[in-house]
Amino acid sequence: MLIRQEPEGLYCEAGGFYIDPTRGVERALITHAHADHARRGSRHYLCAEPCRALLETRLGKKQSIETLAYGETCLINGVQVSFHPAGHVLGSSQIRVSHRDEVWVISGDYKLHPDPTCARFEPVACHHFVSECTFGSPIYQWPSPESQWSRLRQWWQRHQQMGVNSLVLGYSLGKAQRILHACHGMEGPILVHTSIHDCIPAYQAQGIHFPPYQILSTSTLRAHDGKALVIAPPSARVEHKLATPEHWEIMGVSGWLMTRTQRRKKGQCHGLIVSDHADWPGLLEAINASQAHTIHLMHGDSRMLEQVLGSEGRQVMRMERSTRKIETSSEGS
Repeated sequence: MLIRQEPEGLYCEAGGFYIDPTRGVERALITHAHADHARRGSRHYLCAEPCRALLETRLGKKQSIETLAYGETCLINGVQVSFHPAGHVLGSSQIRVSHRDEVWVISGDYKLHPDPTCARFEPVACHHFVSECTFGSPIYQWPSPESQWSRLRQWWQRHQQMGVNSLVLGYSLGKAQRILHACHGMEGPILVHTSIHDCIPAYQAQGIHFPPYQILSTSTLRAHDGKALVIAPPSARVEHKLATPEHWEIMGVSGWLMTRTQRRKKGQCHGLIVSDHADWPGLLEAINASQAHTIHLMHGDSRMLEQVLGSEGRQVMRMERSTRKIETSSEGS
């Protein structure tokens, strides 16, 4: 096969490169800049052009990073490679790999719902389609993002009237910028965690605009105490650092919050059901649009998808990820 699973990650022997390797390699092709897909230690990186600034932010500007525009092709040791929008976060890509009439598409993480902060998913025909299945169950069917942002607006307005700060938890790359962009037209002070602010210039360089905001600090929170909407990553726990807990209301933003069990696990009694991954209908639509005869599933529980796709006569295979623990492995959910 053109692509095979190795301890370091997905490997194309003919081209001599890895895709989203789990450790340092000579040449790494990167689907997107989340920490569980883009890691330090490789000698050369190749990604889609909109992803470069984010990789530099996360890996360092001294890294050797080359880019391709979406749809542009290049040859690596005779293997044709191109990047195509995945709709997951800014710069996220499906990677098309073609050699001797065999075509693979490694989708990375993707979603089909439109998102104004990144290029929309584009189907790419292939023989082998490597798909995530993070939300690989029919229970996961996302409501419209617009309905969830309307809930955010009402939630924040209610807390402003009560004199209580509103804390929204979203991963620092992708989810947080999507939340901030959705705040266009909302009235009140918006404070963002420094880790979120660090990624925003990459978005602005791609022509994506955000409402006015300030960087979260003790002084900015004090200036807007009781009125602020604070956007921070789940790990920050800023409500305990900057003010007494009773002055806060907290809301998570994740596809996992669709189920009661996951809400209990995350300690969230309520939240916005907004995900940067495909839901069940999205997975089926993307897989069907690929026209692939063989589907390789990874990044989740694949059992239900295997049953459905197998009943349709497709060949379905499971690809396991590295078991090496990564703190941000759920980043972008």
